Amino acid sequence: MALKKNPKVDLKLKYERVFETSMILALAFLIIAFKFFPTFEKEDSVFQAPQELVNVEDIVNTKQEAAPPPPPKPPIPIEAPSDEVLEDIEIAETELDVDADVGAPPPPPVEEEEEDAEPVFFVAVEELPEPIGGIEGIQKKITYPEIARRAGVQGMVTVMAFVDENGNVAKVELMKGIGAGCDEEAMKAVQKTKFNPGMQRGKPVKVRVALPIRFKLQ
Repeated sequence: MALKKNPKVDLKLKYERVFETSMILALAFLIIAFKFFPTFEKEDSVFQAPQELVNVEDIVNTKQEAAPPPPPKPPIPIEAPSDEVLEDIEIAETELDVDADVGAPPPPPVEEEEEDAEPVFFVAVEELPEPIGGIEGIQKKITYPEIARRAGVQGMVTVMAFVDENGNVAKVELMKGIGAGCDEEAMKAVQKTKFNPGMQRGKPVKVRVALPIRFKLQ
């Protein structure tokens, strides 16, 4: 069974009466306020700020002077006709002695021969030059550098050999090296090698050829 509230402490029963009383008191307060205080006087507030003085100076109009004209060009001198008569020039007579002995002219100076241009080595020919004994013969001429042996350096060294028409190595160039003295040893071995010359149209020619030299520890 639901419990019922005590009517003396139940606020909902007095809600309407309290609301009406509050509205009556608010209206009465507004009526009294408008009756005794109909208008409100407004005071004008004046703010004074300091005035800044600005000096205005008169600007003098400047006049731009025109550039002076360029100086006149100097006159071209013209030769005036002269009334003086030029004297005749006498030409002495010369006689040619036919019987006189005339020496031979000096020989022309000997021109120094220009240095021969650097020979041209072919890259692609019908038959490339081959080392006598093959690559194995070049490998036998190589002494493994002690520095490379201790450091464990090994690999492939590529040397460019310039072989003339007689099969001799004119010069060598290093294309790819591994260091530790192996590059110099490979170039030295190729320089000492004799080649079968390269052939082009049945004739020996100068050819450059790349040679791989392997360095491998045993």
